[in-house]
Amino acid sequence: MRFRIAVLSVLLFLPASSFPQNNVEVENDLAHHAFYVDFASRGQLELRIRPAKIDIIGSDESRVVVRVAGREALDSRDIQARFEKHGNSGVLEITGGPRNDVSITVQVPKESNLVVRVFAGDVEVRNIVGDKDVELSFGALRIGVGDAGGYSTVKASVSSGEIEAKPFGESHGGLFRSLEKSGNGKYRLRAYVGAGRLVLN
Repeated sequence: MRFRIAVLSVLLFLPASSFPQNNVEVENDLAHHAFYVDFASRGQLELRIRPAKIDIIGSDESRVVVRVAGREALDSRDIQARFEKHGNSGVLEITGGPRNDVSITVQVPKESNLVVRVFAGDVEVRNIVGDKDVELSFGALRIGVGDAGGYSTVKASVSSGEIEAKPFGESHGGLFRSLEKSGNGKYRLRAYVGAGRLVLN
């Protein structure tokens, strides 16, 4: 009991800088105000994005930028971007807005390790050099893989639909299609579509 009291006393008097600090940035009216936040290259980025037409694009800038377009989107003021950063990792969540006619562009540092989760939509990931872990439950997913020899492992699957992966010499259609490759590169690629189409190009 005395030990617990002593530990609590020490924690209470430690400066706030002794604890991990999370930096949170929020934009509540994303349809009318683009979202910008600084983020260094070679970090880990997790993107959780509402259903939409989504373009995730790598750039040479050290920041994350989010823009929204679409006629119905412009009538909405409740599309929110929330970004939480801790060290060299960050989590971006995009929520709210109308059901239809929403296009979202997310610009990230080109050298990033990505984890992407989208329930439904038309999603494209391109110009990213790093690990890619992308899941889409319903819709079409296209991933620009770059140099196919740059990967150590490639795992791609579709529960219902088709896979086209020309850089890896594969093309499959039907139910429960998948491919697995291994190589001498340093990046990992994992892509999954529940129902729809997956293209690796």
